[in-house]
Amino acid sequence: MKNIKIITPKGKRIIGPNQPVFIIAEMSGNHNRSYERDLKIMDAAIKAGVDAIKLQTYTPDTITINCDKKYFQVKVNDAWAGQSLYNLYKKAYTPWDWQPKLKKYAEKKGVLVFSTPFDNSAVDFLEKMDVKLYKIASFEVVDIPLLKRIGQTKKPVIISRGMASLKEIELAIKTLVDNGTPQVAILHCVSSYPATPKQMNLATIPDIAKRFNVVSGISDHSLDSSGGIAVPVASIPLGASIIEKHLTLKRSDGGPDAAFSLEPNELKQLVKSVREIEKAIGAPTYKIGKKESENAIFRKSLFVVRNIKKGEKLTKRNIRSIRPGYGMEPKYYDIIIGKTVVDNIEKGTPLTWKLINKNS
Repeated sequence: MKNIKIITPKGKRIIGPNQPVFIIAEMSGNHNRSYERDLKIMDAAIKAGVDAIKLQTYTPDTITINCDKKYFQVKVNDAWAGQSLYNLYKKAYTPWDWQPKLKKYAEKKGVLVFSTPFDNSAVDFLEKMDVKLYKIASFEVVDIPLLKRIGQTKKPVIISRGMASLKEIELAIKTLVDNGTPQVAILHCVSSYPATPKQMNLATIPDIAKRFNVVSGISDHSLDSSGGIAVPVASIPLGASIIEKHLTLKRSDGGPDAAFSLEPNELKQLVKSVREIEKAIGAPTYKIGKKESENAIFRKSLFVVRNIKKGEKLTKRNIRSIRPGYGMEPKYYDIIIGKTVVDNIEKGTPLTWKLINKNS
């Protein structure tokens, strides 16, 4: 597996197993046509502690055509149904003249900014912006000409695999690598907006890593009683190295992606939870930690539970395995039963080899 290596405003960053999870806030169309709102969304993402903020680079005309034929009407997904594709993207797209300014703004504050291009002109534009990696949206996995152009940038690529078959994923990876992509990551993604936890099948995450020998993670559009953080948090023990979630200031403000986006306090809790889980997972170990060793004294050991006179035998009535752990280990219990003691012993004395006649 090739880890992804990039340069961020904070320096070199490796993305992959045994590295901190790379957390991405997706801005998408939640700006609601306001540059100032986009800045506020960025500030919320930065305050939450994300590693990167992702834009989308397209216009209505680069992604579709202005046509009212039935083919161009959205009939599925509650968030978008009832609109033409052109009008939907007209509301959702992030104006290109904003994007260099947004990138400069966030990266001055230490957070990487990159984007998802939707056609070759967007790739050319993003190359001038000097993005350090690219994202391929689920719907564009099959756009082989676009993948060839992205591969030619020789930048790392993150793919969302929503709707993609195994053969389509294989072809996407091959196309990118053959055209120069140095490293590829694949995010498990359910292209349902919003998705339910039941749809997620998180077991796909480790399978992706094993099957394609790539860094794996999750692009998550789910909402649940936790506000939408349960699924990405659950992905960490399964090996997710990347988490991507949409962000908005407030879902009730509306917008193309608001219905499946986190609010700032939820994103902050997600980042906090991920970092705590990373610490908890750690690495396989059977060493006794300092705090554990302090409590070892409360384990059981062999104690005298009745007064014993010199020369008397140890019996099941006068010794027991009890807490605390100042006496001999309980594993010696059967060995010492029947042996005599070399001195008088009071009840409550921890039993030691010095008190036992070993030749008895």
